[in-house]
Amino acid sequence: MTTVLIADDQPLQRMGVRMLLEGTPGLEPVGEAEHGAAAVRLAAELRPDVVLMDIRMPGMDGLEATRRIVATGGRTRVLIVTTFDLDEYAYDGLRAGASGFLLKDTRPEELVAGIHAVASGDAVVAPSLTRRLLDAYAHRVLAPAAAVEDPRLRSLTDREREVLVAIGRGWNNTEIAERLVLTESTVKKHVGRVLAKIGARDRIQAVITAYDAGLVRAK
Repeated sequence: MTTVLIADDQPLQRMGVRMLLEGTPGLEPVGEAEHGAAAVRLAAELRPDVVLMDIRMPGMDGLEATRRIVATGGRTRVLIVTTFDLDEYAYDGLRAGASGFLLKDTRPEELVAGIHAVASGDAVVAPSLTRRLLDAYAHRVLAPAAAVEDPRLRSLTDREREVLVAIGRGWNNTEIAERLVLTESTVKKHVGRVLAKIGARDRIQAVITAYDAGLVRAK
């Protein structure tokens, strides 16, 4: 059973999501928060698998709440739900440690799939959307590539570095396999090792690492 905390300042939005979760086998809503501070408190108390986090809430917003929840180092993962697909706050949320984001008008089945994906350790941002988001905002929030190589990259093999670059470009496993002439099972193993070596929670964090290290640049 995947437990879910709903953090949104709109009562009707929370009710709709709760009804969806209650009607979906394998998902259980365990709490609701109408602002960020409540989300942080309830996440600590209830230890849900996933927090569905709105960004714009009164008082502590979803960005700060995400940072605080992720900073605890617990198992809870945050899935940001935003209104606009190129909302700069969505990028900031990913940078804060969220495992991805979906739009509020996402179809119910896609939201359910996204929750399951995040709970299992995957990211839920489509590669094309990842590229658009980073291209739009990376120049504002990422520093230029440092002269000294990021120490997180030193343990990577040449092939693993290639895979990290590919992840940073938003390629999925099938695209990486085709372009690097590898099997998808081999790509999956490389991706797992890359994430472990650079200390990334998921592919989204790996994308950010690739940008931080200067391996990929916003166009």
